[in-house]
Amino acid sequence: MDELKKQISSYFGLSNKRLDEIVALFAETELNKGAYFIKTGQYCDKLSFIQSGFIRVFSQCNEKEVTQWIGGKDYFLTEINSFLFDQPARWNIRALTDCKLFTLDKTNYRHLKEIVPNWDEIEKKIIAGCFVTLENRIFDQLSLSAEERYNKLFHQNRELLNQVPLQYIASMLGMSPETFSRIRNKQNS
Repeated sequence: MDELKKQISSYFGLSNKRLDEIVALFAETELNKGAYFIKTGQYCDKLSFIQSGFIRVFSQCNEKEVTQWIGGKDYFLTEINSFLFDQPARWNIRALTDCKLFTLDKTNYRHLKEIVPNWDEIEKKIIAGCFVTLENRIFDQLSLSAEERYNKLFHQNRELLNQVPLQYIASMLGMSPETFSRIRNKQNS
């Protein structure tokens, strides 16, 4: 719970009492390796904080799986379009390893307005942060070479490269598994 409190505090800057009220809304949950957090077409009614493990966000495109994102410890997770706008999920979200989560259901998410006085402003900043992250990923895909994208990930999240199947990381970086292996071998030699 300490990691969750730290992350929430970094967003909200609240008193310990308010922070404890927010954290109390989250339930400890587990997602076993291979289990789905949400499947394409379902409605997402939860937001989770990843305490441990790795989770993959992906979609099926032309008989090929495309990885949008892989999350690990200390990341928040949801299918945002479904969770916030009540749309069917566009993405599958599945555990790559056994995961421990702190999960906030939609009812308790709505309850945050009562606990956090400036929640509407904070929520806008969180959503804006998601868009900035997405913009940065798009910019990297358009402006960096495959090797530069690999190196950036290597320096930002080395643990991911050691614990997640390489074909998923290659897909997330927008390259073929063969290109990924060639770059990885070059870096390791």
